[in-house]
Amino acid sequence: MTWQWINFILFLAVVGYGLYLFYKAVFHRYLYVKLGQPAEFHSSLQGGRLQEFVSQVFAQKKLMKDPKSGLMHIVIFYGFIILQFGALDLIVKGLTGGGALPIPGYDAFSLMQEITVFVILVAAGYAAYRRYVEKLPRLKRGWKPSLVLFLIFFLMMTVLFSLGFERIWLMHEASVYAPLSSLIAAVFSGMSETAAKAAFYMFWWAHLLILLAFLVYIPQSKHFHLLTAPLNIWFRRAEPAGRLKKLDLDNEEADNFGVGKIEDFTQKQMLDFYACVECGRCTNVCPASNTGKALSPMHMIMKLRDHLTEKGAAITSKSPWVPGFAFSSSGVHAMSGISANGTNWDSPEVTDIGPTLEWQKGHWAVQERKAEELELIGDVMTEDEIWSCTTCRNCEDQCPVGNEHVDKIIDLRRQLVLMQGSVPAEGQRAMQNIERQSNPWGLSRNDREKWTGEIEGLAVPTVKDNPDFDILFFVGSMGSYDLRSRKISRAFVRLLHEAGVSFAILGNEEKNSGDTPRRMGNEFLFQQLCQENIETFQKYGVKKIVTACPHTYNTLKNEYPEFGLENVEVLHHTELLDRLVREGKLNPQYEIKERITYHDSCYLGRYNNVYEQPRRILKAIPGVELVEMERNRENGMCCGAGGGMMWMEETAGKRVNVARTEQALQVNPTVISSACPYCLTMMEDGTKMKEVEDRVKAKDIAEILEQSVFGLN
Repeated sequence: MTWQWINFILFLAVVGYGLYLFYKAVFHRYLYVKLGQPAEFHSSLQGGRLQEFVSQVFAQKKLMKDPKSGLMHIVIFYGFIILQFGALDLIVKGLTGGGALPIPGYDAFSLMQEITVFVILVAAGYAAYRRYVEKLPRLKRGWKPSLVLFLIFFLMMTVLFSLGFERIWLMHEASVYAPLSSLIAAVFSGMSETAAKAAFYMFWWAHLLILLAFLVYIPQSKHFHLLTAPLNIWFRRAEPAGRLKKLDLDNEEADNFGVGKIEDFTQKQMLDFYACVECGRCTNVCPASNTGKALSPMHMIMKLRDHLTEKGAAITSKSPWVPGFAFSSSGVHAMSGISANGTNWDSPEVTDIGPTLEWQKGHWAVQERKAEELELIGDVMTEDEIWSCTTCRNCEDQCPVGNEHVDKIIDLRRQLVLMQGSVPAEGQRAMQNIERQSNPWGLSRNDREKWTGEIEGLAVPTVKDNPDFDILFFVGSMGSYDLRSRKISRAFVRLLHEAGVSFAILGNEEKNSGDTPRRMGNEFLFQQLCQENIETFQKYGVKKIVTACPHTYNTLKNEYPEFGLENVEVLHHTELLDRLVREGKLNPQYEIKERITYHDSCYLGRYNNVYEQPRRILKAIPGVELVEMERNRENGMCCGAGGGMMWMEETAGKRVNVARTEQALQVNPTVISSACPYCLTMMEDGTKMKEVEDRVKAKDIAEILEQSVFGLN
């Protein structure tokens, strides 16, 4: 039997074994995902699904939010696609003893391959530089993150040395179409043809083995995202951003609500776990992670993935690790159980993800326990982490693989609230007050319209006073009860009167929208409030609603329709005011000489893509100088009040609203504007804590516009 036949048989055996191991690793993880609850895997091309898929997978839109790493990733991504043809050509060379693919313009093909190898080496070098020289906090360091960089480096070098020794073996002359391999051939020009041939096959086999090792390693590492991320992006939810899953509370057979064990997550949520690339972009922008709280969105996904893999292996008796002899399988990952509150965090004066990363790294470790014995809440995710989330969705906006973090947090909260009755005391008090009096403070529900008596000379009609109204002004609990937010309500009413808008309020018939209970996990209370409000809307024939609260706006617009609210247009007050200004019904004529920076509300911006309308209003006001914070629009940082955090105390690290206020103060504003009563409260408190309230005011867009329309001081 000739050497070529022996080489061919070995090639088939090794490749076959590698493909078998790859299949085994992927299939076992598929079995783990199947343990989850059935999910609807949306695949319709409607709603721009194909365009979004192309922009995220092939244009790497999310990755380009960080242009440097985005460009580096694009080079490696497309470089490997291009090199697949070179790899096939190299395999043919080895199997045929020097033959080549019958490619037209082979010289140009060779040049493109060598340039691609060089560019990938540069990109991999830059990746190492960012990780180990720049030491970006969000990027992990260690042998696991480094392994792929070594694999890429040696894979590229084996390509070049194979081609270089091939030139000596087959006595090819130096060529400008093969500059790198020609250089290597020149360095080793004294070798005999036999030695060069042996060297060629040594590097040829090294290339093949590294390539197969890479293939087998991919599904057993974060690089599984190469397969799962495109699927995750394609099957992303078609609903409005951040819409929470409706619970069937009338199902008498249901014995569990929320997620109490890993199998309670849906299969689509589990696909998220395996799509995570551990890039840390989510944690890098998370307001909790940035201010020394326990929660790190990246670590949450990683921990859930590890737990699913280990528990899935135990349930299915299918090991996730192949080949088995190469991996240790003793013990499972679990949290040490130490509370984040009281941890010795770094200085609360620093906005930094470092303390959170260190805490996660120090407490997620292998322990001699069984996966089936672990409690999802407690051993995998601590309550401190679960209650640190502000539901701002900045993590989801940054994620390049389409992962959703907030719905998982809410599912865990639902388990705590509905099944375990475990809620922070302040949150429990707020929900009890909402249940009893339909507002978080527990003030009398009969005082909801009391604020209307504070507007001199103007009537605020209820739906009974003006049954032919065009727009229902849904005031909300903040606008009705909070003394500071009442000023927004009064300003907005004055502007509606000035513009000649026919409107009405529900008065004491209005109830809390239910946003706070739902984001805190109390789905039962939310659905009760939702149904009661919808019945009231239907009773008075409501066709259009406007509200000054983005949380209420998002709930009415995106979540009430699932419960029966139909054919009702929902507007945020900035959308309506912007329209009235552009139509000439409101004339901002008086000059306001202020340097204003605008803080984007998460529920207005990232949830509903309302960015331009508030800014257009400010730009229409004479004298206003609009300046943008470094983190603005979709990259804006949360004020810290969402997800029920408005009603709970921050007990670890720095206050989120202080961190956001500091970011606003960096542009030296005289006014910090917002379009949300929660944000306004948090930013105003922030200026007081920074002791700058005398020179920097916090105002709502409606208040600033009112000042310009009526010439108020």
